[in-house]
Amino acid sequence: MRFGVLSVRWVLFTASAVLCAAQVTNTSTPASNAAIPASTAAKSSSPQARNLDASIRLGQGDLVEVNVYDVPELNTRTRVGDSGDIDMPLVNQVHVEGLTVDEAEKAIEQRLEHGGFVRNPHVQVFVSEYSSDGTSILGEVSRPGVYPVLGEQRLFNLLSAAGGLSPAAGTSITVTHKAAPDKPIVVPISRNLEDHPDSNVPVYPGDTVMVRRADVIYVVGDVNRPSGFLMDNGGKLSVLQAIALAGGTTSTAKLGGARIIRKSPQGVSEIPVSLKKMLQAKTGDVPLQANDILFVPASARKIIGGRTAEAALQMATAVSIVTLHP
Repeated sequence: MRFGVLSVRWVLFTASAVLCAAQVTNTSTPASNAAIPASTAAKSSSPQARNLDASIRLGQGDLVEVNVYDVPELNTRTRVGDSGDIDMPLVNQVHVEGLTVDEAEKAIEQRLEHGGFVRNPHVQVFVSEYSSDGTSILGEVSRPGVYPVLGEQRLFNLLSAAGGLSPAAGTSITVTHKAAPDKPIVVPISRNLEDHPDSNVPVYPGDTVMVRRADVIYVVGDVNRPSGFLMDNGGKLSVLQAIALAGGTTSTAKLGGARIIRKSPQGVSEIPVSLKKMLQAKTGDVPLQANDILFVPASARKIIGGRTAEAALQMATAVSIVTLHP
């Protein structure tokens, strides 16, 4: 075992001598003090080559490219392992999990210099693929889930990857950046994404995208077309307007037993509605709120145990959704 350790040390010492000799040949100053070629400088400042956000941190599974200026033998392409380390020639493992790209570069430079392998090294780290943090797309899209962010990504690209907006999508999307969780961004959206080009904001690994559900008002029970009405224009509906959109009541409807089922943080409440008097213009119309359920019972039907709210909620889950446009 001792012979193996001495052999490894001799290999490292020999490699170190060769690299140092290569750096000092024909110059009296360290290689890192030489002027960096314009092409290299341009590469380091390119927004596509560098990270999109300096606050994004490396994690397990990320694929990185490490370049050591003027020492191509040390250039490597590797993934961050389960331990949070990357494997580098000569220095073996360097822990980079949780570090920004700038911090990872400095950590590698320190290992190379302190180990005596490279004098004043200049290291650049490029992230080819983020695997540690995808972007969570939640809410009203066809396929909610976590999607990888590879290179530069924007909101519309990820929405397409998630199958696009669902029929119940509202008119706004909230993007919460991992780097600023206390400062979510709300952007307008519509079926035609080109209507809001400014909403195509950058999206980074670890971000969360929430597609808001449109305001819905349900009309169920003894009406001709039980439906849920999506008000994606932010409009309002009244009881009589909702009844009209549902095709009116049937001949067996119990107009005096209509109810508005309303959910709130305090629970579910039932609000009696004098639908018969409204239709006779003997009382005023009543405005509805988002997610209200207008329930019109049948005159010959009895709700077991008086569970009007429960029955209405069950009916609302089965109705078709209709979008109301401005």
